[in-house]
Amino acid sequence: MYYHYFGLTEAPFSIAVNPRYLFMSARHRDALAHLLYGVGAGGGFILLTGEVGTGKTTINRCVLEQLPQDTDIAIILNPALNAIELLASACDELRIEYDHDKHTLKTLTDNLQRFLLENHARGRKTVLLIDEAQHLDFDVLEQIRLLTNLETNSEKLLQIILIGQPELAQMLARPELRQLNQRITARYNLEALNLDETGAYIQHRLQVAGMTPGRLVFPPSVVRDIYKATQGIPRLINVLCDRMLLGAYGRGESSVNHAMFKLAAQEVLGDETAVTPLWRWLGVFVVLLLAVWSIGWLLGKYTGSEALLTPFWLETQRAPEIIETSVQEPLPDAIVTPLPERLPVIEALAPLNAVTAMQAPVVAMAELLSLYAVDSAPDEICSSAVQISLACLEGEVWAWDELNVFNSPLLLEMITPERFSAEVLLLGMDEPMAWVLVEGAVVSLPLADLAPYWTGRYRLLWHPPAGFEKSLVPGDESAVVAVVAQLFARLDAQPDPLAGRRFNRALEQRVRLFQRQNRLVDDGVVGVQTLLKLNEKLAIDITAAQARQQLQAAAVNELKQ
Repeated sequence: MYYHYFGLTEAPFSIAVNPRYLFMSARHRDALAHLLYGVGAGGGFILLTGEVGTGKTTINRCVLEQLPQDTDIAIILNPALNAIELLASACDELRIEYDHDKHTLKTLTDNLQRFLLENHARGRKTVLLIDEAQHLDFDVLEQIRLLTNLETNSEKLLQIILIGQPELAQMLARPELRQLNQRITARYNLEALNLDETGAYIQHRLQVAGMTPGRLVFPPSVVRDIYKATQGIPRLINVLCDRMLLGAYGRGESSVNHAMFKLAAQEVLGDETAVTPLWRWLGVFVVLLLAVWSIGWLLGKYTGSEALLTPFWLETQRAPEIIETSVQEPLPDAIVTPLPERLPVIEALAPLNAVTAMQAPVVAMAELLSLYAVDSAPDEICSSAVQISLACLEGEVWAWDELNVFNSPLLLEMITPERFSAEVLLLGMDEPMAWVLVEGAVVSLPLADLAPYWTGRYRLLWHPPAGFEKSLVPGDESAVVAVVAQLFARLDAQPDPLAGRRFNRALEQRVRLFQRQNRLVDDGVVGVQTLLKLNEKLAIDITAAQARQQLQAAAVNELKQ
C-alpha cells in the first residue's frame, strides 16, 4: 500500500485503537494522569468524557497497559444492556461461574461479590471499564452504583471507569443520579487538539510508522487547512490524512498539497466542509458590486466627477492604447528598467492593473510555449495524449510565498470581474510586486492587485527525465534512475554516474546533499521539486529571469525592425 511508497513500515493514520500511536499533548497527559490517579485511589468511579474521535478509547487502552499485573479487568464495550445483562457480561469478562439458565440480579450480584472478596484476599484488584457509557439507562447506572457498596473496612472492592461523550457528564449531574456523581473520585473532559498540536500529532504518527524525522510530507499551510476542517479531532485528522497520502501516492508526489486536501475533504467530510458553495460566492460578489456602484453614485453626485461613476474594470479597456503609446513614445526614466536599450517595459504604471494582464487560457499558454520554442496546440499541452518532451505541472496553493519554490514562468488561473476564466503569465516576484506579461510588455504590478482574482491554481512547464512518471525512492530499479544518475554526474562534472538502473545508497546520499544545499526536504526521494531544482542548475528549464530577458530581447528586436 502507499505507506511503503513513503518509506513507512505500516499505515500511520489507521483509525484502529493502538496505544503506540498515543500522542501525549498537554491535555492527553492530564487525562492519563487523572485516570491513573483514580485507579490508585482505592475504589469508586473514574469519569472520562470527550467528543467523538478525541482519543478517549486510546487513552484508556494506555491506562490498561500501565495497570499493575495484580489487576483483573472487565471491559464492557456495548453498554446497551439492562442491569442483569450488564452484570452477566461483567461476570463473563472476569470468568465468574454462574448458572446461565437460572440467573437473577441477586445471584449475579452474590457471585460477583464472592469473587471480589476472594480477589481481595489474594491481593488482587478488580476494575470494570464501561465504554460509551452515555447510552446506559438510569436503572443500570443505579445498579452500577450499588456495586461500589461492595467494600472492606479500608477500601472499595471494585474500581469502575466510565467513558463517554460530554452528555454523560450532563446526565450524571441530574438530581436522581447525585449519589453516583458524588462517588466520582477523578473526572476529566478530553478536548480536541489545537493548531500546533495538530501539526505535532500528524508528524508524531508518521514517525511512529517509521518516517525519517526531518522529512516534511504535510506542509504547515496544509496542516492549517486540516485543523480548520477537522477542528482538531484526531479521528477526523486520521481519516483525512490517510486519504491525502493515498492521493499523493497516486500522483507520484512526495508531499501533499492544497488540491489533495480539497479532494480528500470533499470525500471524507462532504462538499460543504471543503468548499464554499458557488451561490455564496456569487452573493458576495453581487453585494460588493452594489457597494462599489453606490459609493460611485454618491461620490459622483456630490463631487460632480463623472469619472468616479465608471467601474474600474471598464477603465482597463483603454489599457491596450496606453501600452501601445508607451512602446512608440519614450517613457520617463523613472519607470524604465535599466537595460542597454529602451524596452517596452512598464513598472508600476497607474492605468495598468490585474484585469489588463488577464488573457484567455489558450492565449496565455501560447505565450508560455513560445518561451520553450515548442510547436504544439496550446489547449492540449497539459493533456497526456500529447507526446512531447515537456510536462505540465498543475497545482494549487493559498499564498504567494508558496510559489517561491518555483523559479519558473507560471500561468496563474484567474477569474475576471465578469466571471470568465483567464490566466496571467507570471515572470517572477519581487515582493510586493510581480512581473507579468501584458501585450508583449513585461510589466510590474502589485501582488495585491492580482490577489482578488487569483484562484490559487497555477501551471508550469518543465522537462522531466525520459520515462519519469512518479517519485524515485531508494531501492527503485528502472531506466529513469540511470537517467537521474547521469544528470547528477553532469552536475558534478564527473565522467561516471553514481548508479545505474538501481537507486543505490551512493545516489541517495548525493540526492540528500543536493536537497540540503537547495533548501529542500532532504528525504533522498527524487520527486518533482528535486528535479525542477536539478533542471534549473543544469539550465534544462528556463528560469523566470531568463524568460523576462528573452521576452525583453524579443521586444527590442521588434522595435528595431
